[in-house]
Amino acid sequence: MKAGWTIKYTILNMAYFVAFCTVHAYAAVFLLANGFNNTEVGILLAVANITSAVLQPVVAGIIDRPGYLTNKRFILIAVLIIMIGALILLFVPGNKAVIFAVYAIIYMIQFVYQPVMTALSFEYQKAGYDIYYGLARGLGSASFAFTSMFIGGIVENNGVTVLLWTTVAAMILSVIAILMFKNIEGSSKDKGAVSENAAKSGHTGFLDFLKAYPAFSLFLVGVICFFFAHNMINDFMIQIIRNLGGNETELGYANFLQAILELPVMALIGFILKKISANKLLLISGVAFFIKILILVFAKSMPHMYLSQSVQLFAYAVFIPAGAYYVSSTMEELDQVKGQAFITSAITIGGVFSNLVSGVILDHSNIKTMLLTGSMVCAVGVIIAFVAMTRLPHYKEIR
Repeated sequence: MKAGWTIKYTILNMAYFVAFCTVHAYAAVFLLANGFNNTEVGILLAVANITSAVLQPVVAGIIDRPGYLTNKRFILIAVLIIMIGALILLFVPGNKAVIFAVYAIIYMIQFVYQPVMTALSFEYQKAGYDIYYGLARGLGSASFAFTSMFIGGIVENNGVTVLLWTTVAAMILSVIAILMFKNIEGSSKDKGAVSENAAKSGHTGFLDFLKAYPAFSLFLVGVICFFFAHNMINDFMIQIIRNLGGNETELGYANFLQAILELPVMALIGFILKKISANKLLLISGVAFFIKILILVFAKSMPHMYLSQSVQLFAYAVFIPAGAYYVSSTMEELDQVKGQAFITSAITIGGVFSNLVSGVILDHSNIKTMLLTGSMVCAVGVIIAFVAMTRLPHYKEIR
């Protein structure tokens, strides 16, 4: 039955990343078309990222505890919110106040349930349901890639409402997929009870969690720096591409290239981890994030953009599955949803600073200044990550 559960989880991932493409990768395109300037785009995305960064560990803490809210139920709630939000946006074109509020909610919720998707896979694996996480996650990236490849040209010819209709369709598919996940029998969460041993495991306090996992805690600072640079490229990619002579069609090609390259790495991550440890892979990904943005500092044409996007093979493609396996292998079971959430929180905090800084730089300076700033921040992140993963313990007993 391994294929059956992997297929269900793959459908859920593919639907998620179709919508991630339309909501996140095309956020600037959608917002600029509705009258926002670069600074306003940056502020909106920063607000959404700040909110999601706060909510991710809160939601994870609730899910980790026994009770009604499970990974499956939260994903269903999140999907319905996004679908309703996209439908609302279809009827308020040009209304900046409503668009700001609704788009920020959609953007935020989509980030909040991303770590819950990862936790769902490991939850069902530990309950005896075989799910090939790397393959499913890689095919999710492939769905992002193909959506990016085609949606750019369609938007260019038909307008940004195409993004909203695609989001609605993806969320309908997500509802179908998550409902195929039956409740795990004997789950302490469903029974509203938890064993004494389980109650004692897990670190419910934020400071206790950080003290228990010193390497991970410092590494999160490095992650913020990596994704300052990564989000700078992704959120303002249309501006970078226009500066290099391209448009929405080239944006689609660029997103396709970086996303399709994620598939082989994520699909083979189980094999790769037998050769290279998760913590070493995380360091490799940090160096790749730096190289990716550094290439763009000196870019003169679209081929340089495509070269930069190709480095995704060693950056994001390695970071996401390596981070998931690192958390799963080093943390106590009742800390693992929180661990996944803290990674995503660090990613979104990086996005907050990137959004605020990038929009202002673009409105007052130029693309190269923005990219130089991102490169310097990412270089600091590489140094921090190296110290964390090579000088600190991965787990420390707290008494």
